[in-house]
Amino acid sequence: MIAFIGGTSLIHSTIFSSWSHQTVKTPYGTVTLKKDQATFFLQRHGNPPLPPHRINHLAHVWAMKQLGIQKIIAINSVGSMKRDIKPGTFLIPDDFLSLWHIPTFFNDEMRFIVPRMDSHFAATLYNYCMSLKIPAKKGGVYIQTHGPRLETKAEISMLKKFGDVVGMTMASEATLCLEYDIPYASICSVDNYCHGIAKKALTIDEIHLNVKRNMQYIEKLIESIHHETP
Repeated sequence: MIAFIGGTSLIHSTIFSSWSHQTVKTPYGTVTLKKDQATFFLQRHGNPPLPPHRINHLAHVWAMKQLGIQKIIAINSVGSMKRDIKPGTFLIPDDFLSLWHIPTFFNDEMRFIVPRMDSHFAATLYNYCMSLKIPAKKGGVYIQTHGPRLETKAEISMLKKFGDVVGMTMASEATLCLEYDIPYASICSVDNYCHGIAKKALTIDEIHLNVKRNMQYIEKLIESIHHETP
């Protein structure tokens, strides 16, 4: 079984309209997913949507482990810190950086993991993108900030020395999936240049426009993988 985790860009998508609902009670709260055969979809922000710093990542990953989900593909909205990673494209990260708070299932245990992305799964996801003519870049570093505000110019000036894109969710999800041995890969929707990267000032309207455009590619990817999942 495979699951997709999507963000706010998919809240109004119609591709899940015929999927059934499945609710899972977890020690961290109740989670509702959509299901069609062996494919699940989780709206990470919920509906009505919660801001990124309030997402219940522990409940989400616990529920998917309980359901026996074997692989997770996350769709993450990001800003680009590199001029050659343009809005309207996608990036499949091979590493992440988050020196701030990261959730864990091991609050009361002396257990440690070596965090790394699943390179084989990421390569498979990249091959899907190529076959569907989705403009994707393989490899890159995702930096997670806390949110909900966007980053300042000074913050981006510092962070761009260490990474390629910025978001607020992926490192948390990836870490928890690693703790539960669930292969996890992310396709990052580049919806804007970060603050100070482009000459033109960043606007929220620009972000919304790119989100809408990239959503068409994401729906195409989900439908393709879903139809091939036995």
